[in-house]
Amino acid sequence: MLYDVTTLYFEAEKEDDLRKVGFSKERRVDPQIVVGLLVDRSGFPLEIVCFEGNHAETRTIVPIVRQFQKRHGIEGVEMVIAADAGMLSAANLKDLDAAGLKFIVGSRVMKAPSDLASHFHWNGDVFTDGQVIDTVTPRHAKSVVNDIARRAEPVWDPDDTSAWRAIWAYSTKRAVRDNQTLNAQEERAKAVIDGTRAARSPRFVKTTTKGKTLDTDGIARARSLVGLKGYVSNVPVSLMNPREVMEKYHDLWQVEQSFRMSKTDLRARPIFSHKRDSIEAHLTIVFAALAISRYLQAETGMSIRKIVRSLRPLQEITVTIAGHEHTALDPLTDDAASILDSLKIPNPRSGLAH
Repeated sequence: MLYDVTTLYFEAEKEDDLRKVGFSKERRVDPQIVVGLLVDRSGFPLEIVCFEGNHAETRTIVPIVRQFQKRHGIEGVEMVIAADAGMLSAANLKDLDAAGLKFIVGSRVMKAPSDLASHFHWNGDVFTDGQVIDTVTPRHAKSVVNDIARRAEPVWDPDDTSAWRAIWAYSTKRAVRDNQTLNAQEERAKAVIDGTRAARSPRFVKTTTKGKTLDTDGIARARSLVGLKGYVSNVPVSLMNPREVMEKYHDLWQVEQSFRMSKTDLRARPIFSHKRDSIEAHLTIVFAALAISRYLQAETGMSIRKIVRSLRPLQEITVTIAGHEHTALDPLTDDAASILDSLKIPNPRSGLAH
């Protein structure tokens, strides 16, 4: 299963028990709610929950998974949950593990130097395109994997309570993109230091009592990590090899697409309700519409936007003249007929007068 979180804002002047100002993915300062969505690997929605607008994203995943298990009576059933790096916290992963759940989450690149200590010790910052290293990462910030830099990359042991499984992959294409980003960040930092750009201190600017200087060490560290993408998991290699773990994680675009569909095609916002019951009812309707949309997409091969555009213009009216009913309707377009054929629905307009 796949999990992600988004925020929905309200054009309201005051906060209440649910709608609160918090971290906004759209950088707004309006009251909002936090919405967690659990979907299967095809993007079909399984569970949706709303939280207070200032609720931490990392504290949403365990409650929604447990709610899903309880609702369907599958407590204790082994499941694999994939989520992005925003869900990565030691407490979160510990709770998922304690609940008997397998997880795959994105890792932050700043953890690469410790996770890949032996690689950097023996090979420096040299990687080959497509290289994958399956190793370990400490479960807690203060944990240390003994003698990690003096031996080959360690293999994760499921019984090891001090470390999780960590997978790091290198891509030349990603390295090029990362370097372009770093070049732009370095130029912005230099512009701020030179005084030609007025802004808050961006990345790679060190501010001291003597003024602002370029963080050359930080830039060097960042360049040594370009092209790397990390994943943390408690799924044994006997169940998933490294590439299967990465493929599972990359399915997250499905839940991101489901959020985009909900916000745009299904009009999850704006929300004009202000009571919790009404807001949850609104989300339930959106959730049901998303489920129908995903089913239609799977059966027809069309996007929900194209389906809506194909069906919305079709109208049918019935008028009574002199005691007799007369029906007038638009003829089915080729796309509309194709949708019905894909769903194995007979043409309801055949035989009617036009």
